[in-house]
Amino acid sequence: MNQNIKNICVFASSSNYLPNIYYEDAKKLGRLIGKNGYNIVYGGSTLGMMWACASEVKNYGGKIIGVMPQKLADMGCKTDNCDEFFMAEGMRDRKGKMDEISNAVIALAGGFGTLEELAEMIVQKQLGYNRKPIVILNTNGFYNKLLELFDTMIEEKFANKITRDLFYIADSPQDAIEYIKNYKEPDKIPSKHEIYSR
Repeated sequence: MNQNIKNICVFASSSNYLPNIYYEDAKKLGRLIGKNGYNIVYGGSTLGMMWACASEVKNYGGKIIGVMPQKLADMGCKTDNCDEFFMAEGMRDRKGKMDEISNAVIALAGGFGTLEELAEMIVQKQLGYNRKPIVILNTNGFYNKLLELFDTMIEEKFANKITRDLFYIADSPQDAIEYIKNYKEPDKIPSKHEIYSR
């Protein structure tokens, strides 16, 4: 088991109007995070898949660490159930704080916010700013078309083929946690040639 991983950052939808299969996978993931001795870093609200996952982490022994921009807190989105809570000035600061305090990333199904967060973490890893495990949990095939787009980017030379090694596609919450438990950091950061050659 990778002893360097304690806090797992989870990106996920804040919608309360999704098919139940998405909430169920979020809950399963939360249980596994808690049972395996990890904590969750997430958006700090009681909304959608975010809270479905975070509440189960707490129920199964893990801590929940929330990070929220002031604007969303002023809207009444903040929960008082976090073991630790950080207020951020804006969305960019929020992402920076979540990155700073987490050791791994799992992206569940989500909207534009989740997509932005995931894409930034992939680019950060590509450039060597982090060596964290990045997992895409592909519940119900949600990310199939995005993954097809990733392949198109690589095939048409918009991205290097090494991009495929920067993240892991998990078919289930158990698969996601097993990958993180057994993760080994890359020995070195990619070189300029590796990043920009085709």
